[in-house]
Amino acid sequence: MQPAAHIQASIEVMEHVQSIWAADRRAPVDALLADYFKKRRYIGSKDRGAISDLTYFILRHGGTLEWHIEQCDRSVTPRRLVMVALLFYSEKGHTPLEREDITALFTGAKYAPAALSEQEQLMLARCEGREFMPPTMPGPARYNYPDWMEGRLKDAFGDHLPEAMLALNAQAPIDLRVNTLKCPSQADLILALDKDGYFGVPTPHSPLGVRLKKRLPAFNTQAFRDGFYEMQDEGSQVVSLLVQAKPGQKVIDFCAGAGGKTLAIAATMQNKGRLLAWDINARRLEQIRKRLTRAGVDNVQAHVLKSESDSYLKRHIGSADWVLVDAPCSGSGTWRRNPDLKWRFSPEDLQEVKALQQAILTQACRLVKPGGKLVYVTCSIFPDENSWQIKQFLINNPTFRVARPEKVWDSHVVLHDGVGPYLQLSPHKDGTDGFFAAILTNDASA
Repeated sequence: MQPAAHIQASIEVMEHVQSIWAADRRAPVDALLADYFKKRRYIGSKDRGAISDLTYFILRHGGTLEWHIEQCDRSVTPRRLVMVALLFYSEKGHTPLEREDITALFTGAKYAPAALSEQEQLMLARCEGREFMPPTMPGPARYNYPDWMEGRLKDAFGDHLPEAMLALNAQAPIDLRVNTLKCPSQADLILALDKDGYFGVPTPHSPLGVRLKKRLPAFNTQAFRDGFYEMQDEGSQVVSLLVQAKPGQKVIDFCAGAGGKTLAIAATMQNKGRLLAWDINARRLEQIRKRLTRAGVDNVQAHVLKSESDSYLKRHIGSADWVLVDAPCSGSGTWRRNPDLKWRFSPEDLQEVKALQQAILTQACRLVKPGGKLVYVTCSIFPDENSWQIKQFLINNPTFRVARPEKVWDSHVVLHDGVGPYLQLSPHKDGTDGFFAAILTNDASA
């Protein structure tokens, strides 16, 4: 495909996204892109990459691009977003285009976007030569977040908000977690990847992490087929390691999803003991079965719950050494990977997910035996999903107390209003996705 065809396809993708989001803002862009490409199998892998890259640039910088369009007294449309993006697109070796270059691409020829109108020419002329993020630009536009999130982001980052948002808006690296059931160490995995021309380095915090030097498809290696690793952000690896389950113990992964943290815990347990993986989403939980086989894990029992208060829970009350609650959340800590999340998540969604977090904690804590531990995790940066939830939980559950994370993670511990030490990871400080974790011990007498 020629560059003009890539641009037209990106316009079509953004129009598709806008149309779907008008009816269902929960539809993720990666799924919408996959649907677009599935219906156009003639588009090759390199062309899909070029179209996706431009689309994600627009999503990451949507607030900034919209501000430029509105400064020209124009309404925001997918076509205008793409046009203005081309003036500033400088990622992955791309050079920003001049207005004449864009005019030459918008010809109306077959597979090319329609020719520019006089108004569009005027808009590009006014945008051309501007700073991408001028000092006069307001914070939400400059750092690409919805207006309603500003207070929460200031609560989370304070004076570090600019650097935090720039880091959250950058493209994430590809991190891999060594599966110690099949591969002894980071060094062994790095050597195995090297044979396939994939070059990695140890991650700075997780003793099980390898970070690829280049963004490459991590599912295409022999090491992956052999079960030597799973794709997992370093922050997710760190919070998984907080569940320090010993071989032979009973562990419940209450919100297992597709099983990323379940697999990490199984390796910690050396495949010995009971590891119960639960979720209310049967489709997501089904993905774990193939992953378990590849990883050589055989101590996991998966079960689909009808709800967070399923009667099935009764048979496991007070029986677990560890319960992991990887709670549903805003996903704000993953904006590097999922920039569309911030544009399709509303204040109403946040209230809904906070209520669900409380309901899950209420049920999950009943499963922890005396002396056992509950690890509460979110991939959120918002305090009201994190420390504030723990404060409320401790008020309602006086037999639980906050336990300090192991010393290996002391450099990441942040004290929150004297409640106790929690783990809080963020891209600008740690180079990971944004994660929160609290370890809660059940001190109830047996």
